Amino acid sequence: MKKIICSLLIFMISSNIIFAQDKTEEKEKKEKSNKNLPIKPGRFYDLNTDTGSWMSLDVSPDGQTIVFDLLGDIYSIPISGGKAKRITKGMAFDSHPKYSPNGESIVYVSDKSGGNNVWIRDLNSNDSIQITKEKDNQTAFADWSKDGDYLIVSKGRRNLKLHMYHKDGGNGVKLIDKPSSLKIVQPEVGINDRYIWYANRTNSWQYNAGLPQYQISKYDRETGDIKRETSRFGSAFTPTLSPDGKSLVYGTRYEDKTALRIRNLETGYEKWLAFPVQKDDQESQATMGVLPNMAFTPDSKNLILSYGGKINKIDINEGKSYEIPFQINETIEVGPELKFDYEISDEKSMIVNQIRNPSVSPDNKKITFTALNKLYVMDLDSNQITRLTSFEDETIEAMPNWGPDGKEIVFVTWNDNIGGSLYKVRSDGKREPFLLTQSNERRINGVYMNPRWNPAGDRIVFTIGDARNYRSSEGPGAFKSNEKIMWISSKGGQLNYISDSKGRSYPHFVDGKDRIYLFGNSKGLVSIKWDGTDEKNIIKVTGTTPYGSGDTKRPSNASLILISPDGSKGLAKINNNIYSFTIPYTGLESLKISVSNPKSSSFPARKLTKIGGEFPSWNKDSESINWSIGNSFLTYDLNDAEQFDKEQEKKDNEKSEEEKKKDELVEKIAELDPDLAEEVSEEDKTDEFSPDEIQIEVTVDRDIPNSSILLLNAKIITMNGNQIIQNGQIYIKNNRIIEVSNKEILIDDENLIKMDMTGKTILPGFVDTHAHMWPRWGLHRYQPASYAANLANGVTTTRDPQTATTDVLTYADMVETGMILGPRVYSTGPGLGYWGYNVKSLDDARDVMKQYSKYYNTKTIKMYVAGNRQQRQWILMAAREQEIMPTTEGSLNLRLNLTETIDGYPGQEHNHPIYPVYDDIVGLTAFTKKAYTPTLLVTYGGPWAENYYFATEDIHNDEKVKFFTPKDELDSKRRIKAGWFHEDEYAFEEFSVFVKDLVEQGGIAGVGSHGQFEGIGYHWELWSMASGGISNHDMLKVATIQGAYAIGLDKELGSIEKGKLADLVILNKDPLDEIRNTSSIEMVMKNGRLYNGDNLNQVYPLQKNSENFYCQEKAPSSLPGINK
Repeated sequence: MKKIICSLLIFMISSNIIFAQDKTEEKEKKEKSNKNLPIKPGRFYDLNTDTGSWMSLDVSPDGQTIVFDLLGDIYSIPISGGKAKRITKGMAFDSHPKYSPNGESIVYVSDKSGGNNVWIRDLNSNDSIQITKEKDNQTAFADWSKDGDYLIVSKGRRNLKLHMYHKDGGNGVKLIDKPSSLKIVQPEVGINDRYIWYANRTNSWQYNAGLPQYQISKYDRETGDIKRETSRFGSAFTPTLSPDGKSLVYGTRYEDKTALRIRNLETGYEKWLAFPVQKDDQESQATMGVLPNMAFTPDSKNLILSYGGKINKIDINEGKSYEIPFQINETIEVGPELKFDYEISDEKSMIVNQIRNPSVSPDNKKITFTALNKLYVMDLDSNQITRLTSFEDETIEAMPNWGPDGKEIVFVTWNDNIGGSLYKVRSDGKREPFLLTQSNERRINGVYMNPRWNPAGDRIVFTIGDARNYRSSEGPGAFKSNEKIMWISSKGGQLNYISDSKGRSYPHFVDGKDRIYLFGNSKGLVSIKWDGTDEKNIIKVTGTTPYGSGDTKRPSNASLILISPDGSKGLAKINNNIYSFTIPYTGLESLKISVSNPKSSSFPARKLTKIGGEFPSWNKDSESINWSIGNSFLTYDLNDAEQFDKEQEKKDNEKSEEEKKKDELVEKIAELDPDLAEEVSEEDKTDEFSPDEIQIEVTVDRDIPNSSILLLNAKIITMNGNQIIQNGQIYIKNNRIIEVSNKEILIDDENLIKMDMTGKTILPGFVDTHAHMWPRWGLHRYQPASYAANLANGVTTTRDPQTATTDVLTYADMVETGMILGPRVYSTGPGLGYWGYNVKSLDDARDVMKQYSKYYNTKTIKMYVAGNRQQRQWILMAAREQEIMPTTEGSLNLRLNLTETIDGYPGQEHNHPIYPVYDDIVGLTAFTKKAYTPTLLVTYGGPWAENYYFATEDIHNDEKVKFFTPKDELDSKRRIKAGWFHEDEYAFEEFSVFVKDLVEQGGIAGVGSHGQFEGIGYHWELWSMASGGISNHDMLKVATIQGAYAIGLDKELGSIEKGKLADLVILNKDPLDEIRNTSSIEMVMKNGRLYNGDNLNQVYPLQKNSENFYCQEKAPSSLPGINK
């Protein structure tokens, strides 16, 4: 493989042209395909069907045969129907076949090369030729020119453009390039080869889309002119031309359904041809077409198309349709099953999962950090850990930094009662913390962040924001939370203004320089004087280019740059990796360097991390860089690394001449394409220097009650199969269910509490498989309203499939220790997404995965469109090895959804963007046990369901909603809300039919509220999923035991059974009678503690009122104003 790559690269450099792939035999193609799609089949699905979903088809030039796609394979049947003959097979996803004019070949789209490309297949020899050679195409469409020599192709990432290729090879030419926002799909070549018809729109898709979205245009190959051919409110798409050149058929929307119109191209007369047909896909990315491809018969008298799960023939003159039956009896290759059963520990003690903002003492003997938002110091020789404060749980402690003499540590606090403060404390813990931000015995309130001592030790610089906004707002950020840069004497007192922050933060210093160094996203590393003047731009840093989502790829910018204390070097955090680099003394105002490949960087640079890192900082001596990940602390000694390199250089000098030439070649490639050089380097890994690593084990107690309770006389819907106990009892000891029975449970325990549940219905706690409870990032807040709202609404377990940051690791520990109220939090951590990663190999995927499996202690990840199919398969393989269950982003992309089902991904977030869906997709999804979480509140392919509920539910006057929801958030959702749609435009009822069909065939689904409206939003999602006709009992299983299965916890929770965790919802009304009764919550039990559903007052085992809900705002009353 190495020789092939090197030869290819030499050819590229010497000739500066792209390597053209030769024609090869199908056997050789298959061998290459196996390398490009590394997952091998592990299961085999028996496909026996006479129906199909979203079948694109074509008719042979002799009119005798139909070719069509189904589940990623291509089939043919006689024009009259019959048993389907399989043309392509295997795990590659093949689609959109079209006959060549002579009928001897088909052009089609396949990902057998690892990315979606256009291929030609000879139907006689079965040889295939790859026409386009892209790695990252999201999709493609192709049609033949009538002379059979050329292929007209639309391809790209999001906004596809029109290209032309010769069938015998070459790089082709782009016919339409601008504007960049133009998207072209499903080209169709006219009768005389001059005109190319296509559907086009602006940008790839639009949430909550209004119409029109598409219109039809045609391109003149003679003049290059473009002419628009339609102007319909319902859009116009999938142009299909008759062979005689007289007719055009296209799709459009009529009311809330899709219709076909036919136009006489000679007279311009139009009429309706068919209604309704397959619902179009114009509100999503339409990666399989806005409608499936259709075709005329050669005599132009009939139109062949798919709808209703069947292949149909419409007689153009008679206006009648006829079914063309087909039958498929084949075996579909599917990737191995990926399912793990995770345990939830009942051990009384636990190790905190995350340390934050570690800082090393000037003598390198101690580190300070926070864990569970409390301040600690650790002796690096003895590993002794000491807490330095005794503040109450409600006070958040954060962002510590050593004084230059090593005797004191400065840190910030936040408390929702009193606001924010700046403290210092002795590093030996022998005195109580000293409040710095106090003057004349008056506390100076604010939001303090990132304090740093100056080298002299007499001043502390920090950023400050508005405390009122910080307290009154919810979510990850707050308005004006980083407003000004200020300093204070290290002895405390008045605050001194330096400058408005203007997006700059992270103040720090260089020894001997009387300036303040700052980082900002727009300018990178800058410095200013103490009066805020004389800003100097020092350096901006970029890193590797991630896979990306748009049509243009760009390298990632650093999210943090810090200059070393001696001023000679810098560190940069880019995505989740940390780099060091030399800062040259150039005099340039805006120096910009790339560290994407440190070997080819403009100045000496290093990549310090393989698996990521957070909270980087310099040691005082500028010789080492520290960071943490999870609860591990790492130190990278730059001098040791340099010595290691010298030893490696000695080894390199002993290499053969051939090996040296290869190294020189890589260096030359790096000058042209650093990312390509990085990919080649993956083929030739050598020993690498590793940082020192220690695990910091802060041990705390889990919140597990010591108590016993017997719940009596309840209707119990156990979710243990179809078991329902009409007058049952549940015995709970500590946090586990000991017994469930329809008979009297006899218990010899004098401390037993009995509670009568007559008239109540008890379910297992609800599981939200797609929650986004995003509380404050950076400087945390104590009790997030989102956590409380979900628990009060019966959600006892959540899985957040994309947390954006690692702050959730600390919040999850706060829940587990009982510091704050909330559901169980099983997050994926930050998504493994297109914005941050571009994995180059299976080994690279393994390294990326380790941050989740080893350091974040997550059991699931979200693979968020993190590459082409080859890359996605590497990620899946790495996840399996490290026992992680990955879920995926639906991405309004049917092609993506189906390939990930075939590969064996165990989960999908967001709905398929098309409906109806038939037995082929339903059966395959059920067979693979892929957990389907549709998140209909943010419907893909139609208006968001949340808009329906905001318009129809009186949440503004719901006392429970008001209790747990900040006023501004409630008003923004309900009072004035953009996005009005006619009721029949909402598609969530139609999309939810797939949930019904999936569950009835033994598949797995989950309820995911997407964080749209915390708490009650879970019930809206549940009701939306139920609207497709699923039985109430099955829907409740989806909300409980199936959701638990989806995240690998069905052995621990999700049903009311002996030995499972005591997570229960106690309802006043029976949801088997009416599914909307799921919100009639009387009480919620989580982990053996029972809470009042209205206010989260603890009912058992303690009787304790809830505290720290600061989201309510008093209404203006008894004030001057206009008389009512």
